Amino acid sequence: MTPLEKQLLAAPRRHRYILTVAAIVLLLAIWSFTAFDLKDIDPSGLTIAWTIFQGIIRPDTGLLLGFSEQSVGYLLLETLAIAFLGTLVGAVLAVPLAFLAASNIVPKPVAWLTRLALIVIRTVPALVYGLMLIRVTGPGPFAGVLTIGLTSIGMLAKLYVDAIEELDTRVLESMTSIGCSTLENIRYGIVPQLSAVFLSIIIYRFDMNMREASILGLVAAGGIGAPLIFAMRSYKWEQVGAILIGMVILILLIEIVSSKLRMKLIRG
Repeated sequence: MTPLEKQLLAAPRRHRYILTVAAIVLLLAIWSFTAFDLKDIDPSGLTIAWTIFQGIIRPDTGLLLGFSEQSVGYLLLETLAIAFLGTLVGAVLAVPLAFLAASNIVPKPVAWLTRLALIVIRTVPALVYGLMLIRVTGPGPFAGVLTIGLTSIGMLAKLYVDAIEELDTRVLESMTSIGCSTLENIRYGIVPQLSAVFLSIIIYRFDMNMREASILGLVAAGGIGAPLIFAMRSYKWEQVGAILIGMVILILLIEIVSSKLRMKLIRG
């Protein structure tokens, strides 16, 4: 018998634990299916689904390839601008909050209170922020930028904190021992360790914010979401297809570029 086989045979048997977990998951799945009521399904649903599919595969090329303010290209450019500015706002505001939430930088009570505030910020959905900010600034892209920035703070600060708490403090201790000031410690000890990680996090969040910005148009916060919902309500499936194709192409390009940038940053 090989050492590997001996090790496998010596491994603890956890059949009871696995069966218990599987039974719990199965019961939860069965309980979840009870929420479905097949009686409410519209008999003409398949016909409507086929009509939607035909509209998507035969999009409105005038809307998709046009150059007016109502064209898909212009609306996607507006959505891209909202996502970019919102990500920039959130990335900047999240930095001081992240340092206040890092237990290896500030006292633990301060870190705990800041983390609690970040949890509250992350709890509120983006659409709720959008509806509230529209009442303050009025409908338009500015409300979308503020909403994206506010919703980005919670996640960005949380990921920043994880990076800050993994700092190599030995570098800071050695710099302090040779007489470096606090600003020099930050400039030469902290920034080089965090800059690549922070940029990678920001790029990842920008990728997510593109989808958030598309949805925010549903509450009149700018972007392509509003024309999409109007086309769906008017059963103009050719326009829906054109908008969806444009969104898929743009998000695919952003995904490719952001993935390459993140890999370069991680590899240095």
